[in-house]
Amino acid sequence: MKIYTCQDRLTDIMTCIYDAWSEALKVGHNQIGLKKEPIFQQTMFDEYIHVDGDPSKAEKVIRSIRRSISETAYMNIYYASLSADENALQAIYDFLRVGFAIGSTVVEQYTNPHVMNLLELRRQVSNEAHHFREFARFQSLENQVYVSHLEPRNDVIMLVGNHFANRMPSEHWMIIDDNRKTACVHVKDGENYLRYLTDDEFSVLQKTESYEDEYTDMWKTFFHAISIEQRKNYVCQRNLFPIWKRKHAVEFR
Repeated sequence: MKIYTCQDRLTDIMTCIYDAWSEALKVGHNQIGLKKEPIFQQTMFDEYIHVDGDPSKAEKVIRSIRRSISETAYMNIYYASLSADENALQAIYDFLRVGFAIGSTVVEQYTNPHVMNLLELRRQVSNEAHHFREFARFQSLENQVYVSHLEPRNDVIMLVGNHFANRMPSEHWMIIDDNRKTACVHVKDGENYLRYLTDDEFSVLQKTESYEDEYTDMWKTFFHAISIEQRKNYVCQRNLFPIWKRKHAVEFR
């Protein structure tokens, strides 16, 4: 079996699907596998083929999905592409095999395991993005730019950024994914965009979390002011705000 691999970026993912599909037309879809990098353990009898991103190929795949299946199907695939699940890329490929065969009704095929697998990935990504919209905490750097650090499991940084782009359109801010060393950057009255950080840039930006401003104290004051001593329930609190998500929440420092 040929295993096509790529980096965890949308352009690379779509290019990987393009190349894998082209080969599948010759040898059959069952002889093709797809995985995101890094590959921690390779199987002995499979051939691994690395694919670099090609914007033209990626655009062809996206255009085909939108035209031959539906815009809804593409959005489901986009969300699934952000998943940290090691089988997410294969799930997208399997979904496309069904989608290109039956068209726009694929998103309603709830008895098909490939469709349900993809929809479950979307649900997980969407839920985590929703959580981190609530958990994001910004520090003001000299009243010029607001910075927030997050460590999501899935690559939801742009989904979170789009939320704040609608609510803080006239501010300079950035949301940093410490796990992936990426940043969603928003320029005042402009569009937000994704930036891949160098090690030096990330090292400098990490130090911003130690800064404190008036909002830091406000968060802590608010957190304690709304609490009711007689109703403290730490088990419920951990369910709603898991400990692994609190690392960058100022009220828990």
